Amino acid sequence: MKNNPATSTIYFRSPIGPLEMTGTKKYLTGIRFAREMGKDTTTRPPAPLNDAYAQLDEYFKGKRKDFSLPLAPEGTEFQQSVWHELETVPFGQTVAYGDIARAIGRPKACRAVGGANNKNPIPIIIPCHRIIGTNGSLTGYGSGLWRKAWLLKHEKVKVVKDTVVL
Repeated sequence: MKNNPATSTIYFRSPIGPLEMTGTKKYLTGIRFAREMGKDTTTRPPAPLNDAYAQLDEYFKGKRKDFSLPLAPEGTEFQQSVWHELETVPFGQTVAYGDIARAIGRPKACRAVGGANNKNPIPIIIPCHRIIGTNGSLTGYGSGLWRKAWLLKHEKVKVVKDTVVL
């Protein structure tokens, strides 16, 4: 993470590992799976980080299906279009990379969609875990397929081995 004085960092202990969250006074800018719980950079996190913490807590407790946070992920125009489309995939549902490619008007860009999915700087909130292979397989998840499977099971999507049963 860049060391920007306007950016704060806090940590959240999730059932699938520590989450490092970064943000500014206006936006949540990143979430990443950390190896261990780090030290918060502030004792008074800005509202977007406090809200992200509370909403993730509700999500992991099964009390929240949708997130309502001001987001500012950094990425290319193409990545931004993919991430925006990911946000439309409802809780408990999955779509294929090709579905996202078609939805953004780039039907042959399945691999590029996969690349953008892999670069998603705000996983869980921008639900890249809900994107699967055309054959229903749990292809790719930068933070480990076991986390992707856990998140889908948490959302009541039936996962068999590394394949989703729809």
